[in-house]
Amino acid sequence: MITAVVYSESGGTYKTTMTANLAVALERMGQNTLVIDLDPQEGNLTSLFDAGSRRSDPDADNLVKHVLDMPDGEFRDLIETTAEGVDIVPSHDMLGDFTSNLEQKISYEIGMKNMSREEYPRFELLYDLLWEREELYEEYDAVLIDPNARAEDLLYNAIFALRTLIAPVKPAGKGNLSLEGLEELVGNMERQLDIEIGLSCVVPSGVGQTNAHRQYRDRFESTESFATPVTIGNRESLMDAMWEARGSAFKVIEERWKTFERDGEMVSEPGQRRVRDREVETLRKLFELARFVATETFEAEVDPVLELEIQGYGNRTIDLRDVATTGATV
Repeated sequence: MITAVVYSESGGTYKTTMTANLAVALERMGQNTLVIDLDPQEGNLTSLFDAGSRRSDPDADNLVKHVLDMPDGEFRDLIETTAEGVDIVPSHDMLGDFTSNLEQKISYEIGMKNMSREEYPRFELLYDLLWEREELYEEYDAVLIDPNARAEDLLYNAIFALRTLIAPVKPAGKGNLSLEGLEELVGNMERQLDIEIGLSCVVPSGVGQTNAHRQYRDRFESTESFATPVTIGNRESLMDAMWEARGSAFKVIEERWKTFERDGEMVSEPGQRRVRDREVETLRKLFELARFVATETFEAEVDPVLELEIQGYGNRTIDLRDVATTGATV
């Protein structure tokens, strides 16, 4: 089973959009895929997939209530299916108060069970929910988590539950520091959680054509410490359009979403985007990344062929058995 947390310490690494693109790529490879959004902030995976209509309703059942074993309904009722076929457990505002609610639960239970605070399994709660109580491995081939960025209870629960990291990094400044500190970060988490954590790969994202960016890219790709299967170029327009399309980069290209000015106002519409070879190449790299995670990290069998149905442009086939194949098959 494919299980991974897409995590980066620094911002601007396309963590959320990468999670969405990986999930859709895996779904298109024939993997029944679930994503779990643990980020309570605006502009999260839930917003991107246009899900979670009750995420601000304090009375709504949500993931936190289930993690703390105080649900108001069935866990399966939390799951929504997105327009691209990926299932999602949406974010909820209660995630922002997870630690304070967890502390209340710990105080109650250690009093009832006569245990010390150190003995309480505070980082194992999500693991128990997903695998012990809900047995999601019976239903899904892949589970991805988009966590909150801070190293706190929610993040540690995510990592304890899934055990594998995918690390997008930005090839400049903080991104360079995050690469240098990645091995130390993983080691610290392993000691904190008392488990082994696998690092599937590092993914340089937003790589431009400057000399500095090329040097960073070369450094990422030449390191022997981590796998770097692909480098994602600076595709800010494509990634930004995902938020307007409410879906993946694959949806943006196929439906040709574009943000542009009309009568003095900025509008976003499908059917307006010019399909460029470099953006199709970006889709190929995202598809290749998903295949690497599936086959190299988890030894899963996946469909290596992606059929794109682009409005007004006919079909294009991306076949990872032939890395040069991105041509039209209209």
